[in-house]
This record gives sequence, C-alpha cells and structure tokens, in this order.
Amino acid sequence: MGSAEVPAQDVPTTESDSVNNEKAASRDITTSSVESAGWDGAASKRLMRKIDIHLIPFLALLYLLSFLDRTNIGNARLYELEKDIGLSSVKLQYNDALAIFFPFYVAAEIPSNMAMKRFRPSVWIPSIMVAWAICCTLMGIVHNYSGLMATRVFLGIAEGGLFPGITYYITMWYKRHECGLRMAIFFSAATAAGAFGGLLARGIVEMDGVSGLNGWQWIFILEGILTFVIAIIAYFVMNDYPGTAKFLSSEERVEVEARLKRDRSSLADEFATKYFWDAIKDWKIWVHMLITIGVYTGLYSYSLFLPTIIRDLGYTNNTAQLMTVPPYVVACVFCVGAGYLADKLGQRGLFMIFFMGMSIVGLIMLLASQTAGVKYAGSFFLASGIYPNVPQGVAWNGNNIGGSLKRGVGIAMHVGFGNLGGTISAYLFLPRQGPKYYEGFSTLLACQIMAMALSIFMTIYLRRENARRDREYKPPSEYTEEERVAEREKGDNATFFRYTI
Repeated sequence: MGSAEVPAQDVPTTESDSVNNEKAASRDITTSSVESAGWDGAASKRLMRKIDIHLIPFLALLYLLSFLDRTNIGNARLYELEKDIGLSSVKLQYNDALAIFFPFYVAAEIPSNMAMKRFRPSVWIPSIMVAWAICCTLMGIVHNYSGLMATRVFLGIAEGGLFPGITYYITMWYKRHECGLRMAIFFSAATAAGAFGGLLARGIVEMDGVSGLNGWQWIFILEGILTFVIAIIAYFVMNDYPGTAKFLSSEERVEVEARLKRDRSSLADEFATKYFWDAIKDWKIWVHMLITIGVYTGLYSYSLFLPTIIRDLGYTNNTAQLMTVPPYVVACVFCVGAGYLADKLGQRGLFMIFFMGMSIVGLIMLLASQTAGVKYAGSFFLASGIYPNVPQGVAWNGNNIGGSLKRGVGIAMHVGFGNLGGTISAYLFLPRQGPKYYEGFSTLLACQIMAMALSIFMTIYLRRENARRDREYKPPSEYTEEERVAEREKGDNATFFRYTI
C-alpha cells in the first residue's frame, strides 16, 4: 500500500486536503528509491519475521476474543440460558437472538473501514473492542428476551468493524502474496475460539451459583471482562502504519514502504469518495460477495450450533462441549497450511474450490448417515473445508482490488455481505428438526455448491483476463514509475495490473 498510508495519523480537516497531502507523501518515495530499495532475500525475510512477531499474534488474539464473544451464546445455551430468561422455543426467540446480531454487524463494516482509514487503527480498533466487551458483559445480567435482543444488537454494531478492519490493516503491511498466510493465521483464531470456547465454558460453569449467578451468566461476564482488559492493552501496543512503527528502524520503514509501493504498482492510496463508488460498481466484488455468503452461512451454522448438533447425537451437555474441540483443532491446521501454500504458489481460486469439495463431503456424511461416529467424522470434514476458505476468500478478493480505499471498501463489502449468512444460519437448525437436521444440512450443501460454481467461474475469468492483458499490453515489469503513476487512479483496471488467480 505504500507510503501514502503514513500521513493517515495526522488527519486533514477536509477531503481535498487529505488528497493533496497524501499525493505529496506518495511523491516522497522517488522512482529511484522504489526501484533500488530492495534488500537481499535473507534480509527481507528477517524484516518480515520481525513484523510478523509484532503484529500477527496480537491480531489473532483480538479476533479470538471477537469470535468467542459473538458465538459464546451457543455454549451458554447448554446451561439453561433459554429456561432462565424465559425464551420460547415455539416463537424461535433463541434463533431471533442469534439472527439480530448480523444485520447490525454488517451495517457497521463499511463505515468502520472508512473510519479506520480516516483515523488511526491503534485508536479505532481498541475503542470498538471496549464497546463490545461492555455489551458481552451485559449479556450476563439480562433477565428477558428484550434485554438479550438489545445487547445482541449493540454487540453486532460494536464488533462489526474488527474482521474487515484487521484484514484491511494487514494489507497495509504486507505484499499481496504475503497476506494470505497472515490472514489465515489471524483467522485461525476463530478455530481456536471454537476449541477454546468449549473448554472455557466447561470450566466457567463450575461457578454456577457464585454470587447468585448461574453458569451461563458467568460465561458472558468473564469473557467480556477478558476482552475489556485486552482492549486497554491494545491502546498501548498496537502500531498504526509501517512509517510510524516504533519497532522498526528508519531504514526498515523505508524498505517496507518501498516494497509495498512496488507491489501495489503505485496505485492511488488517498481518501477520496470516488474510490468508494469504484468498489460499489465493481461486479467482481459482488461475485466474491455471493461466494462469501455461501461460505459464511456454513461458518456460522457450525460455530453456533455444533454444541447442539453433537449433544443431539446422544451425548451429555458437558461431553458435547468437550467434543467440539477436536474438529476445530484439525480445521486450524488446514487453515494455516492452506494459507502458507496459497501464498507460496500465488494461487487462491483452486484452493477454495478444493476446500469447498471437502465441506461438501462432510455435509453428505452428515446428511446420509444415521451413525453418530460417521456424523461426528463429517463435522471434521465440514470444519476443515469451511474455515480455510474464509481467509482464502478475503485474501483473493483483496489481492485483486487496486487502490487503498477501494480495497478497504471492497473487503468490507465482501465480509459484510458474507456475514448476512449468520442471519440465515440462525434459522437453519431448529429444535423441531433435530436430531437429523435435514433441512439445515441440505441448505448448507446448496450454499457450498453455489460457492464452488462461482469460484470456478471467477478462476476461469481471471485467467483469461490476465492472458488478454499479457497479449495487449507489455509486461508489468517493463512499466516505468511515471507510466504507473499516470494510471494510478485506474486501480485494478490499470494496464499493468495482473490478477491473482
């Protein structure tokens, strides 16, 4: 993304000032510095490891807390949540509480990414964390359906900015084919949240009766307090951009900015509303959004209902909680491994198609068999197929969007639309359908088939478009910096831009 990200910490008062200042900043890195700043391979690897160590573990922790706090209601359900606050299964009030989170979560995503572009990540991200930590804690003291619905609404608004914000933030530090592994490691926190959430919930419910509170209440309260503490720490430890990172030397800052500028091909980085509309009008982003809703419907169905599905195989509540852990552990291995290989090979679409096939196998096992062991094995295939495709999908889409603000908006559109799958998933596994849940699993199967078909289409289209550009224009490496700057506002339509397939 380059040096144009640096001045984001001193926000201009008007949009025109922002454009002028960021254009001036982008000229500070001269053509010669961009073309000659490359370090040798070993030095670049050391620099990347240094950045990884300072950024990725903490970002993964933030997402672990986010995913834990939005899905812990599934764990709390096994410990009398519905009974204690009088939720009606006939009126599907528990499902309403799941569903209401997602429209507000989605509505917050694009404004949040634009706000993070305007303000500093080290202020914006911790602030929304404080907000959702309070909401999560308050879920532990609700007494009725209305209170639960209200807290879920505000939890959705507060959490909405984290996932698209962090994925966008990662693109500010890494080259296009370095983002996939980092996003996979970051998102693997979701699988860790699934595993950790089951273990944590099993331990927390031992506090049942302490201070007159039930076990499910302590799940929300303690996990909310944990998020609040980490949010306060985040104010002090998060970095904003490479140009202001205190853990980098001045030479390292210049090198990070220069390598990003080379990778981004000098495309526009300034804040201007035209790039917002460029994202809205890009049909490729909309195709990715449809792929994503297919993937995310499975993701949220799995994370919200896995404890219930396993319990309905004939296990006790406590055993079901513990049995949710192994599928998430296996999915985590696939998630990180796929991110590494996809970055190494410079491929995205083929990996997504493969993992969609794996999830389809898992769903067929869950649908066709009546044996608990086979169904449980199917849950491993399903998790291992769905979870890797979340970071793969956002990396694929982000890799193919040229320009900083357009990328931020496009990622938010991608993630936001996908998260509407959470609303769908809330009504897929209804009590009256258990324990076989044919309707729910059949819907997920249709979603995965749709996502696979669109992924195949997109892979073929991007290959053909790259081939066309190779025929009609000169190789990207032969463009001068002046020629690249002349097309800087065209984004991924620039003649030197090539898509990740």
